[in-house]
Amino acid sequence: MDNNNNNNNNGDFQDVLETLKENGYDCIDLTDNELAKVHVRHLAGGRSAVQNERLFRFDFPESPGALQRFLQSLDIRWNVSLFHYRNHGDDFGRVLVGIQEDEKSANNATTSGKLQRFLDKLGYNYTEETNNSVYRTFLLRGQE
Repeated sequence: MDNNNNNNNNGDFQDVLETLKENGYDCIDLTDNELAKVHVRHLAGGRSAVQNERLFRFDFPESPGALQRFLQSLDIRWNVSLFHYRNHGDDFGRVLVGIQEDEKSANNATTSGKLQRFLDKLGYNYTEETNNSVYRTFLLRGQE
């Protein structure tokens, strides 16, 4: 595509966003939001009210035992509150996981450290999405 044409499209897009905002509409630009593009646009079922949930995006290797390794490594006190898997023939699967800690664990720095150690030991590429506006707007009840 012509680079000049791409710049015009971006300008048009920004103009539309500004017009919507000026007319009282809330807008979120999801152009570069991987959570929205890879997972949320495929989810159905509405919003949840899971307490103490943390959301992570993982790249799971497409190899035997990758999911089993993940599940067996989880602390027994953590609940998998959301699980969404996407693969398009790559050498890794894109996985969205909600991990719910109990109230005591969620407010304990040692336990949060335990979750961090789990993530580090697992060795899969991941991004925490708990504070992502898409998660807060479209997946959590009472957060809009």
